[in-house]
Amino acid sequence: MKKLINDPANVISDALLGFAAAHPELRVDHENRIVVRGDAPVQGKVGLVSGGGSGHEPLHAGFVGPGMLDAACAGEIFTSPVPDQMVAATRAVDGGAGVVHIVKNYTGDVMNFELAAEMVEADSGTQVVAVVIDDDVAVQDSLYTAGRRGVGATVLVEKIAGAAAEQGRPLDQVAEVARKVNAYSRSMGLALTSCTVPAAGKPTFDLPEGEMEVGIGIHGEPGRRRVPVAPADEIAEMLVAPILSDLDFTGGDGVIAFVNGMGATPLIELYVMFNEVSRLLTKAGIPVARSLVGPYITSLDMAGCSVTLMKADDDLLRLWDAPVRTPALRRGV
Repeated sequence: MKKLINDPANVISDALLGFAAAHPELRVDHENRIVVRGDAPVQGKVGLVSGGGSGHEPLHAGFVGPGMLDAACAGEIFTSPVPDQMVAATRAVDGGAGVVHIVKNYTGDVMNFELAAEMVEADSGTQVVAVVIDDDVAVQDSLYTAGRRGVGATVLVEKIAGAAAEQGRPLDQVAEVARKVNAYSRSMGLALTSCTVPAAGKPTFDLPEGEMEVGIGIHGEPGRRRVPVAPADEIAEMLVAPILSDLDFTGGDGVIAFVNGMGATPLIELYVMFNEVSRLLTKAGIPVARSLVGPYITSLDMAGCSVTLMKADDDLLRLWDAPVRTPALRRGV
């Protein structure tokens, strides 16, 4: 294992120290391992809280700031944060208009966020609404989930719901926007290599030279099938075809097309992939209204990518285009 770390047991604490030094406009609560926007709580604004296991950076802490999340909780590597972290984050962003929890559909995350919401509501009466993200078409159930996994759509939900909250929309409307983005989104991923969890010191699964895993999750879960390595155009077909067969993306105002890197894939390859995805969408009569390319929801040092498509409409596109200022995503400010 070759990694730029000190003690594997201290990776998250060390990373949060570096994050705080690099982004003084945000507040880092090192005891609770949460990142909060610097001006929180914003009075009269719906608060947005997300979080999950570390190892997916920049998700979630990298998306804290005006126009996106108000707070993010950092769990251990690939492990849900605990309810106390979520309670601290929710209280930190409560501006009196309620709080939305954006929760990826993994068993620990769903259970812990639910418990945290109950604790906050019982203690302060703050209204908390959870929106569960389950956009992965690769599997219905896995080691970590009951139902589909939450993957790339999480980034889109955090951006678009974050814009709705920043506009001053009330709690029920912000939650509805988040649910709409999730319902309109589908994702599929592929790995060329496994990832290596620092505490384990070895790859999570064995993937021989010349083979790739189609349909993987963001924790190194095995995919739908293992196949020989193929050119980018064939890989794009393997990812896009299941997405298009799962949801009708025709009509409307096109799609937001998101090609995501899993952590170890360079941008030049992601742009090659985006070209192939765009070509397939054009062939299917689906316009690309907006695009996002880069490593935004990763799996440590895994090589590979995922494709997320979101069916767009006028309101969702306006919210996507709205200003945002976070460490990992900035636009219009």
